[in-house]
Amino acid sequence: MDLRFIDPAHPLYPQELELRYQVLRAPLGMDRASVKFPFDAHSLHLVAVEGPPEAPEVVGCVLFHPEGAHTGRLFQMAVSPTRQRGGLGARLVRHLEEALRARGIQEVTMHARAHVAGFYGTLGYAVYGEPFVEVGIPHVHMRRRLDAAAP
Repeated sequence: MDLRFIDPAHPLYPQELELRYQVLRAPLGMDRASVKFPFDAHSLHLVAVEGPPEAPEVVGCVLFHPEGAHTGRLFQMAVSPTRQRGGLGARLVRHLEEALRARGIQEVTMHARAHVAGFYGTLGYAVYGEPFVEVGIPHVHMRRRLDAAAP
């Protein structure tokens, strides 16, 4: 398994979009256009790739959008259903956090789907504020200071 940063011009980007659609949007009955954000080009895209070099397959991804000199938002975390519950999600988040620390990012926030808040909690993210509804499902605000020790 290889973790690598890509951008929207990379040949693996269409696979990233498809994974995001299949895992995050299709189950909600949303269309493919809903998976692409206006700020995709200005975000970090970390993908997990497996398979031979001539036929790589994106099996996980997580994105980060800077929202200030020292903060930003984690979003669009998706892991292929066949790879879920095997530690890939945690590996993606930790790898992203390392890269963010190197860039001077001190805090990561997110809009987490309520049913996965426990997963992010095990990685040191804490809920703050009131729950809310986004894309038709319950969400919570979460954040983590990157200068804090990881659990």
